[in-house]
Amino acid sequence: MIGRALALCLLLGATAALAQTVPEPAGFHGEPYRAPVPATLAGAQVITPAEAVALHRQGVPFLDVLPRQKRPDKLPAGTIWNAPPHQTIPGAVWLYDTGYDRISAVEEARLRDGLAQASGGDKAAPIVIFCKSDCWMSWNAGKRAVGMGYTGIRWFPQGVDGWQAVGGTLVTADAP
Repeated sequence: MIGRALALCLLLGATAALAQTVPEPAGFHGEPYRAPVPATLAGAQVITPAEAVALHRQGVPFLDVLPRQKRPDKLPAGTIWNAPPHQTIPGAVWLYDTGYDRISAVEEARLRDGLAQASGGDKAAPIVIFCKSDCWMSWNAGKRAVGMGYTGIRWFPQGVDGWQAVGGTLVTADAP
């Protein structure tokens, strides 16, 4: 228990110290996606792991925006490849590939439809958006959601890493 608490303090302390120096960009953030993120997301509420756990217990919808792992480009022709299972927070809906700086119309529709379903059509309803710690994917998706008029967005910047640091378990996401 003490080890887990220490790991969480180090994770949050390092993330908070770096995030204070990272300004919010005017637009979306591209490569590198795994890099320090801002401490804020205009129009959204930033939540801690403890707040995420409490919202999860209340039944607030969680949206995971990590991308799918794609087939490696250099595999020889005819090689069978299966993507490794994607691990996420229990009950989360996986809206893969919706956190890039530029997304296709299909990916934007996936995000729009996922938000509408999660909110039940109420754009003020709380919705948690996450990926991993120090990952811009959830920041980008949260910014898009705010731009679509959603006012109940809760951005969980520590994502699955913060979830696990406070003792949360992960489950295999439904395959897209």
